[in-house]
Amino acid sequence: MKCIRILYFFIISICLTESVNAQINAEQVITIGRNVLSMDDYMLAIQYFNQAIKAKPYLADPYFLRGLAKMNLEDYKGAEFDCTEAIKRNKFKTEAYKLRGFVRQAMGLDSLAVEDYNEGLKHDPTEKYFLFYKGVALSSMKKYDEALATMTDLLRIYPRFEEGYAARASLNLQREDTVAALEDVEKALKLNRALLNPYLIRADIESNRGNWETALSDMEEAVKLYPEEPGLYINRAFLRYNTDNYLGAMSDYNYALQLDSKNIAALFNRALLRFEVKDLINAKKDFSSVLELNPQNFHALYNRGLVELESGEYKEALADFKSIARRYPNFYPVYYAIAETERNLGNLKAVGANVNYAESLVRKYVANPESNPLDRPTIAAGTPRNANKTPDGEEEDENEVMDRFNQLVTMNEIPQTQLSYNERIKGRVQDRNVTADPEPLYFVSFNPPSKSLGGVTNYFRELDAFNRGRYITRTLYLAPLTNSMSETDYQDLFKMADDYGSIISSSGKKVRPADRLARGVALSMLKNYKTAIEDFDAIIEANQDFTPAYIARGVARYEDSKMQEDQRFAMQGIAMAAADFDAATRLNPRLQHAWYNKGYILYTQRDYSQAADCFTKAIEIDPEFGAAYYNRGLCELSLGKKSEAFSDLSRAGELGILPSYNILKRMK
Repeated sequence: MKCIRILYFFIISICLTESVNAQINAEQVITIGRNVLSMDDYMLAIQYFNQAIKAKPYLADPYFLRGLAKMNLEDYKGAEFDCTEAIKRNKFKTEAYKLRGFVRQAMGLDSLAVEDYNEGLKHDPTEKYFLFYKGVALSSMKKYDEALATMTDLLRIYPRFEEGYAARASLNLQREDTVAALEDVEKALKLNRALLNPYLIRADIESNRGNWETALSDMEEAVKLYPEEPGLYINRAFLRYNTDNYLGAMSDYNYALQLDSKNIAALFNRALLRFEVKDLINAKKDFSSVLELNPQNFHALYNRGLVELESGEYKEALADFKSIARRYPNFYPVYYAIAETERNLGNLKAVGANVNYAESLVRKYVANPESNPLDRPTIAAGTPRNANKTPDGEEEDENEVMDRFNQLVTMNEIPQTQLSYNERIKGRVQDRNVTADPEPLYFVSFNPPSKSLGGVTNYFRELDAFNRGRYITRTLYLAPLTNSMSETDYQDLFKMADDYGSIISSSGKKVRPADRLARGVALSMLKNYKTAIEDFDAIIEANQDFTPAYIARGVARYEDSKMQEDQRFAMQGIAMAAADFDAATRLNPRLQHAWYNKGYILYTQRDYSQAADCFTKAIEIDPEFGAAYYNRGLCELSLGKKSEAFSDLSRAGELGILPSYNILKRMK
């Protein structure tokens, strides 16, 4: 009897588990996850795919899609695992082979990546990106002949594939066929002048030829294309230095460090340049900053010692040089530096001892290099290609290597073609390819706005009244629409949406609008906009004067429109969102965020004049509204009003909108 009871309980447990899982509509959850993924909110997308996997673990799609999200978060190992799980469930899912190959390349597992691409090519022998990625992987493996054959096949099938020419140019550069590389660069740029790699490849070739001005021209184009990439400014600084434009080089290092304050190459190079122009105090500061970030950076330590020696800080210099000698006892130049420092300290006996020791190291090396090797520390801040070779291919001697210590680091070796995963789950309906992204919409949220955002009050009279009424346990805020939430935050929101959903389900016809608002806001933050809009619709139907519901629904409608594949539905959603913000301004003409949101939508539709008018209304209400100045500045740039735009962007920068300075720099 006991066994029967246990069996009975086991069966009930299975039924209950299946019942719980059955409550989750896996297909609907996957659809929401896809939409969220298309909006680049990878953490939230993963949460949706987790739910689908729990409900229906035999489906391949949620594993593949979760892998795609993980890939975008650079969790390559996790993405590889998910792709493998997807393939186990559907071995014909070619996208999973492509994605797994891509992440394996990112992890340096090129041979495994090639296996995946070959498997994909069995199913589709002419698929563009299987051929493209395979060619790059073979190139990384230094299988140049196979790589060239693959790239040639690719370009025979797709003769207008500009990225293929760029990749083959990089391959030809590795093969040291600069003539073929330059031909492919020209072909790539003829098809698309907005590609980065061709400019970098040509700049690399021309700089190695000593054609600094030509190389600089290409690097200028690269910087225009990717103005947020610190490495490009470092490379341009090197070229400017070689054209004797020291001020321009210094400006580039400064800006690179604005973009990335911990960029060792920029700090190291700026320190060398400061050393060269005798700005010794700041040169030492930069070398010290490098050593804080990387205590093992031999060159920063050596050069700091030289700066200290020239500055008369002999004890500090001696400490740095002796530290190098302890780590690299056969690095003879440091003993000459110690000798010079000891001479300045008046320790003449130590001078002779160190000079004699340095010379003995050199004599032993010359007599028998294999038995008496000299220390050759790696150039930690970056080594140019063939750095230890003379022009005729011979090894440089130690003095020539030391000469490089006080030279600026040259451009980094041009990397392999920078791969980006080409598959998008869903394209954006609107053409968002604008010069710069506007500051985001303001929406109703459970998360308070970041205190780092300057120059704007988030006071919302009607929302404040709602919070003071204590209708729900959580406080609602007006905040910029961003994706800065953790996995724990998302789990809390899922629970909140479920809890309020249970309250609403059990309330029958007496559902409180406050409960619908809470669930709608939670669902909006989880990007389940369709269901959230239903809650906001019900609130407005019950109370047509409740301004927060119009703001919440307007944002939800706009964000939902971006997920629509049908252009007509997308445009309808945008129009309805604008109508909601209009309704909010009718109810509260002093609500600056409603004017701002309306301006944002008009800006994305390229109605720059009307958008600027809306931002002006917001600024009139709140003269400290930094985001409104910034967005109005973008409108004015789009209308050709450069003077007005510069004034607005400058004001926005003062109010804490940091991208303003980047736009100002680029436009000047």
